[in-house]
Amino acid sequence: MDTSTHSRTRRDFLKGIGLSAASLAVSQSLGLAEASASKPNIVFFLADDLGFKDVGYRGGSIKTPNIDKLAAEGTLLDQFYVQPVCSPTRSSLMTGRYPMRYGLQVGVVRPWAQHGLPLAERTLAQALKEVGYTTAICGKWHLGHLNSRYLPTSRGFDHQYGHYNGALDYFTHIRDRGLDWHRDDEPLREEGYTTNLIADESVRLIERHDISRPLFFYVPFNAPHSPFQAPQSYLDMYKHIKARNKRAFAAMVTCMDDAIGRIVTALDNRGMRRNTLIFFCSDNGGVGAVADNGLLRGQKAQLYEGGIRVPAIAAWPGVLEAGAVVNEPLHIVDMYPTLLKLAGATLEQPLPLDGKDAWPTIAEGKPSPHEEILLNVTHYNGAIRRGDWKLVHNGRLGANYTSAVPSENTFELFNLADDPYEKNDLSEKNPQKLRQLKRRLESYASQAAKANIPPNRMPKDFKIPEAWGHPD
Repeated sequence: MDTSTHSRTRRDFLKGIGLSAASLAVSQSLGLAEASASKPNIVFFLADDLGFKDVGYRGGSIKTPNIDKLAAEGTLLDQFYVQPVCSPTRSSLMTGRYPMRYGLQVGVVRPWAQHGLPLAERTLAQALKEVGYTTAICGKWHLGHLNSRYLPTSRGFDHQYGHYNGALDYFTHIRDRGLDWHRDDEPLREEGYTTNLIADESVRLIERHDISRPLFFYVPFNAPHSPFQAPQSYLDMYKHIKARNKRAFAAMVTCMDDAIGRIVTALDNRGMRRNTLIFFCSDNGGVGAVADNGLLRGQKAQLYEGGIRVPAIAAWPGVLEAGAVVNEPLHIVDMYPTLLKLAGATLEQPLPLDGKDAWPTIAEGKPSPHEEILLNVTHYNGAIRRGDWKLVHNGRLGANYTSAVPSENTFELFNLADDPYEKNDLSEKNPQKLRQLKRRLESYASQAAKANIPPNRMPKDFKIPEAWGHPD
């Protein structure tokens, strides 16, 4: 996208949400070269199962004033892709490599899984720690807890707080008979709603941070993932929503939004905000029964846009243009090389990267660094985007499908520039493009590691791992 488009989309965005440029003006005098003279702090917010339209700045009905403020002050990444479910997205962020490289392309890391993010993978936290960053995670890990070597404090994080698995009880912090709540990878018993606790810990960490060192702070919320639970004060805000789960979902999103607001305020209070890059996105699309993916086709676990294209914001006062909109396709694997280059860390490592440095696209409106983006590939389905063209193989199958032989074998071809909602399959009209993208998808499939697929149901002989706590 050229610079004129970058500026025009900024004006259109401000007009669309009813704000003037003057009301959002921040000094643009701080150039990227000057900002890079000192390593920026990096705060990465990750929502869990948030739909594409479950935020106010996209016209959603849920109250998200703090996320909306970040959107107004920052740059919107309008075609930002992730994986269809949780663990694969988190591994992509942590490694800059597609999950199919290391066996995490199918499903998520279950509590009883005998695998995690392979130990040979260099993590984003490890790489940033190498160049002087203090590193912390507050929230959901979901990349393995088989033994202590898989835990965050063994993967580059100086400080850990939160839980290892998804779908834990928000109030008791229990998942499958185990207490899944920890500080510095030691079991922790404390009362409170997880979203509020994550905010409390995050604020404490920022207040105590040694500002002579740059901070990498990863805040992966478990909200608004099921179970659908929220404090009563937030439920009362949505009494008009009759469906119980939808009401709780909306309450959970607003509670998360308040947590984000508290954390950003803490950065302001410490004088850290001006040299802090804040990033926000969801780990996958929303679940159709409760979330709102807008007009995008599909939902969580699927490879249609509704499952993998998510709301995303990058905000850095004085460096990134307020209200700019990037319409170039990017993928969460790009965050690894992008953040490392901003931090002055090396990208030289034994395992090759799939991610590309996206900073020129985000900050200057340059074209996407990708010729193509692999959206996922498994033994039963896959999707790839090349330019405006997207191929979807067995798109209706979800990410937890485990049968060796799928009951369907369909290929759909879409031109997203003309058909962003994937209504018109062009595979019969464009056989040459279909063959080209099938060959590219098959090439990735031939490179894929064998998928680690734990049983979807807890085995009867499952024993709570040593890394967990016991509730009594």
